[in-house]
Amino acid sequence: MKFRNFIKTVPMKLYILLAIIVLFAFFSNDFGLVDIQKTAIILAAAIDKTENGYSLTAQIAVPKGSDRTTGGTSSVEIEAEGATVSDCVTRIYSKTGWVPKFVFCNLILLGEDAAEEDVMRSLNYFLRNEYMPDSCLLAVSEGKAGEMLSSQSALDDASSLAITKLFSDAAVKSGKVLPTTLREFSIGCFGVSESSHLPFIRSATQKGEQSGAGGSGGGNTGEEEQKIYSAEETAIFSRGKMVALLPREQTFAYSLLLGKVFSGTFTAKDGEEPVTLTVLENKGGVSLKFEPAPVVKLSLNLLVRLCCRGTSAPIDDVVSDHVPDNVLENAESVLSGYISDLFATVKQSGSDLFFLKRTLYRSSLKKYALWKDSFLPSLRADITAEVKTKK
Repeated sequence: MKFRNFIKTVPMKLYILLAIIVLFAFFSNDFGLVDIQKTAIILAAAIDKTENGYSLTAQIAVPKGSDRTTGGTSSVEIEAEGATVSDCVTRIYSKTGWVPKFVFCNLILLGEDAAEEDVMRSLNYFLRNEYMPDSCLLAVSEGKAGEMLSSQSALDDASSLAITKLFSDAAVKSGKVLPTTLREFSIGCFGVSESSHLPFIRSATQKGEQSGAGGSGGGNTGEEEQKIYSAEETAIFSRGKMVALLPREQTFAYSLLLGKVFSGTFTAKDGEEPVTLTVLENKGGVSLKFEPAPVVKLSLNLLVRLCCRGTSAPIDDVVSDHVPDNVLENAESVLSGYISDLFATVKQSGSDLFFLKRTLYRSSLKKYALWKDSFLPSLRADITAEVKTKK
């Protein structure tokens, strides 16, 4: 009541004065924002190691035009070198006069040379940048990351847009790719397991026609080298360094163990003939036991249907998605082999890709103190794969 009475005693002139002050502040201040015409909107960044530090290639969005025929977004790549990534960013500013902004950055590519050292050195700037989205995707590029980011995509206006499309929800559910964000990668590398993974990007040449100066009505045409990209392999890390590369079969096996696959396919055999199966339900599990020696249990339980045969079949087989028993047995053998190869690769690399140290740390600090430095090299795997079909 006292506050209401006080408000009633405030003269109307004071309200008007306060309103004028607020309006003046609103129209005379940019509130710390940078003029959009002076800002470089960075779509993606590529980091490569050099003899003296780093090379940063920034892909900057450039509007094409405003009409319906020329509208859209193109991009330009600006490269700079420096002792640190921050130095590179500063030099991009001095080269262009645009303030580099990473708030819309959706992809960071690491070159192979940068990935083979402690990548947290490369990512240090982005982890400290408060405007950098922690949902930004990370990936390792085959060869030089700057060259891949500067390549011309056959499928999209900018290479970064084509690459990020590889990590769609449908692609993840297929089990063929394992996308990782800046946040997820950092949690894995800074956690007790000191391990993580990133998709490994390869490119292949696709030739296309490019119109000459005469436009669509004339002029010469020439061939332009364009790229398509794939991300079916997975780079695995230990203590910030890339230590191994999982081929596509082992990437698929890891996705299955994580329980992420729905509608993904794999190929088994019916005798000597190939048969493709679709995953309808995926239950995967990773558990750790120490009785009496350390053992990791890697288990799969799948429900599948027959998707395609590699040979002709009678009509009653074509209309049925039931999987014969001998194909189910072969599928279990195939998947067990994938998981066995995955475990061998992970163990040999020294990576804790299954985050077993983290599991041990959370379950028992006493056991963690006893086993943390010794159990991974002596670890053995108990692998089971059960594949069923709809009845």
